[in-house]
Amino acid sequence: MPVIHLTTVIHAPLQRVFDLSRSITLHKRSMEHTNEEAIAGRTNGLIENGESVTWQAKHLRKVRQLKVHITAMEKSGFFRDEMLEGDFTYMKHEHHFKEIANGTVMIDVMDFGTPYGKLGRLFEKLYLHRYMQRLLEHRNEVIKDFAESEKWRVVLT
Repeated sequence: MPVIHLTTVIHAPLQRVFDLSRSITLHKRSMEHTNEEAIAGRTNGLIENGESVTWQAKHLRKVRQLKVHITAMEKSGFFRDEMLEGDFTYMKHEHHFKEIANGTVMIDVMDFGTPYGKLGRLFEKLYLHRYMQRLLEHRNEVIKDFAESEKWRVVLT
């Protein structure tokens, strides 16, 4: 059961960072290298509490789908998405936001599991954990880039 924990400091207002993190449009841009698309549920705009989105992307040489549901949200401070359908046995991703003097601290905590027993856990340890961490790190760099520049206006207005 790997857990990924990332902390990103972003020199931008809390509300902007929170909204960019919920933006379907920005998520698609951050995952262009996987041809990720929102194919069902909320497919554009800002995802809200109680909504779902189904993503389709190419990962590990295969086109995959992942349906997630926003199971909790506290405006500007926190939201959680959890897998409803997909290749994991479970997946939970918490997004935490805290205002600081010069911007926002964004914290991601992602917990997931894979099928196939011991073989799946070995795959998690040897490859999948790092693969998923790199995806989140890349996504956070895109959020940071947009939030700290004028690019955010293209996505949020």
